[in-house]
Amino acid sequence: MTFTMRDKKMVIVGGGSGIARRLAADAAEAGATVVLAGREPRTLDLPGVTTARVDLGDEDSIRALAAQVGSWDHLVSLAANHTGGPVTGLAREAITRAFDAKVIGPLLLAKHFAPAARDGGSILLFSGFAAWRPAPGLSVMATTNGAVGHLAEALAVELAPVRVNALSPGIVDSGSWDRLGADRDTFFADTAARNPARRVGRPADIASAALLTLTNPFMTGSTVHVDGGGRLV
Repeated sequence: MTFTMRDKKMVIVGGGSGIARRLAADAAEAGATVVLAGREPRTLDLPGVTTARVDLGDEDSIRALAAQVGSWDHLVSLAANHTGGPVTGLAREAITRAFDAKVIGPLLLAKHFAPAARDGGSILLFSGFAAWRPAPGLSVMATTNGAVGHLAEALAVELAPVRVNALSPGIVDSGSWDRLGADRDTFFADTAARNPARRVGRPADIASAALLTLTNPFMTGSTVHVDGGGRLV
């Protein structure tokens, strides 16, 4: 078994993010065939990348995607449906959607995809920085991301020899922070000044780490932190 993506089939769920698109592009360039799936699939003008629809809150759509894909080598879930705000004001429906994206949905992906995994297959789930650095208003995000790490460990044991890992990004300039408008650059500068790497992350940083976990045949049940050391300070 080699550290390569050539002639592998990768499924990426949560295809709307900048990180997902960079991972799809890098995997395709490395020789993989990539299916980029999400609730609103975006077409990428990249050889080897196709799109499909899936909603992690809808088991029928997960079942249909698994049937469409058939056998596979690597499965990645980057899906998220963040819910923030004080715990006293949280709506149950919003909490459920967050768990569907990060925990229940990935469990159902494992349920429907695992039987068709090829030899050497692996699953990568995305956790997040908030699990290790909780803050007021982020209780749901911290809990769902923390659960991802434990889910990866549990699935690594249950689905063996399919490997299962988690990746926890820090603050990444992936487009998701553009909602801050003019405050974005200040936020990035403050983040870079605090963390040991002295910069924020880029989609390429996360994609590179993802490919490592997918192709390393001795890595399973691990959570890889790619956060510039931000969780340490």
